[in-house]
Amino acid sequence: MPKISAKQREGRRQQILEAALACFAEDGFHQTGMADIVKRSGLSHGAVYLYFQSKDDLIEALADDRHRREAVLNSVAQGSGDPIEGLLALVRVYAQWLTDPTGEARRRVGIHGWAEALRNRRVRSSVVEGIDMPRALIVALVERGQHDGLIKRDLDANAIARVLIAIFQGFVLQKCWGEDFEVEACMTAVAGVIEGFRSRPDIKRRTRT
Repeated sequence: MPKISAKQREGRRQQILEAALACFAEDGFHQTGMADIVKRSGLSHGAVYLYFQSKDDLIEALADDRHRREAVLNSVAQGSGDPIEGLLALVRVYAQWLTDPTGEARRRVGIHGWAEALRNRRVRSSVVEGIDMPRALIVALVERGQHDGLIKRDLDANAIARVLIAIFQGFVLQKCWGEDFEVEACMTAVAGVIEGFRSRPDIKRRTRT
């Protein structure tokens, strides 16, 4: 077998992953067989199985790829000095991803992954890992804001994180269902929720006359 360069190997790997992504987005995990992915990739069975032994391997690899992409998005929020501004930055970058037409297949596969996680422990582990990354980032931002007196201390940081993630997951579902809604208006509403986390100093003293 002729040797190929590392660049060529990575190119073939991505070729297979793109084929799997397209198949999974169209037909879901259970209706897609390895033969469908091989055919879509344009490679031989041997070439595909050299990189991935099963659909689970492909599902996990796609999830890992998504996690790397999301880590780049999450880094935007980490660069903000104001924790509230960091949360708002996170909303903006995820809104861009939500409206990106090239991301439709990945959004659909993500939803298939949520369903598959109900029956497949390996997939569930990958899905939970993907959720844990933004959750940990949001928790860190909120706790920093609470420490600095910028965010209400009576709010639970983990609860805030899970609420914001749940909101975004709901938007992903609605987008993939083809619901007609204005993303920008929805993100403005979410920003209003986040602004409500700000600590407002109580006015305990009246101005002397």
